[in-house]
Amino acid sequence: MGGVILIVEKYDYKNEIKNETTGGVMKKSSVEMAVGIFVVIGILCVGYLTVKLGKMELLGDNYYTLYAKFESAAGLKPGSNIEIAGVQVGQVEGITLEPIMQVAQVELKIQKGIEIGEDAIASIKTAGLIGDKYIMISPGGSDDALEPGAYIDDTESALDVEDLVSKYVFGDKKEK
Repeated sequence: MGGVILIVEKYDYKNEIKNETTGGVMKKSSVEMAVGIFVVIGILCVGYLTVKLGKMELLGDNYYTLYAKFESAAGLKPGSNIEIAGVQVGQVEGITLEPIMQVAQVELKIQKGIEIGEDAIASIKTAGLIGDKYIMISPGGSDDALEPGAYIDDTESALDVEDLVSKYVFGDKKEK
């Protein structure tokens, strides 16, 4: 007839767990070591994914900085993409107000190896229907590249849809 095997584990005073059906011995410290290694591997995996998905740079900086001044940087945020010909080549690092001219000064992080000509044009564009803003750089014909820390002179601010709608609905209020 079929029998039922009862497995009973009991703690020994020597920090060992004995399995009474097989007589095998497994030390508590080896179980704790296995759990510890598993936890460390899990933390390393989470850290790796955080760095990769967050697009963080840990070892070295593969970017150089350029600046551009816009009359309006409405909707543009740090972390917004910078594209040339539809290919991402960097990110917006920061946006500040330039105190003298009262314009938005945008700090651009461009991948090393991507050269931006002196006569390039930086434009703020809208991606899709949601309205996410990004910067599109139109390369110029100049053979001279901008040095790190230089300014892109030619810029175009984003098209303000609210202004266009209000001009259309209410008419242009300028007196002639």
